[in-house]
Amino acid sequence: VQLQASGGGLAQTGGSLRLSCAISGTFSWYTLAWFRQAPGKEREFVAGITWIAGSTYYAGSVKGRFTISRDHAQNAGYLQMNSLKPEDTAVYYCAAAPYVPKGLGTSNWSSAMDLWGKGTQVTVSS
Repeated sequence: VQLQASGGGLAQTGGSLRLSCAISGTFSWYTLAWFRQAPGKEREFVAGITWIAGSTYYAGSVKGRFTISRDHAQNAGYLQMNSLKPEDTAVYYCAAAPYVPKGLGTSNWSSAMDLWGKGTQVTVSS
């Protein structure tokens, strides 16, 4: 299974971008997540979704502005980013895990991910 993120680019403050994560290969079910890493900062969790049930999880900094979704037919995940801020500027990565332990805080989800796509740059100008 491979992941390929796309859709990054340049946006103005208050603007929108939609990231896509194409999933190739055969898989039963996964939890799909988006992470981001800004220059000089550690990688951080942004949003996650369970593939079957569609349960969603968000970092507090993006809740209400970003929406994660998945499309079974397209084998793809998406991150709709609205009301963008300069602090959203980062390289965004999609990642997947067959299982995320219950009780694992979203700030630690990166340790559970075993598949990572190449990142896509998002730059928000002020």
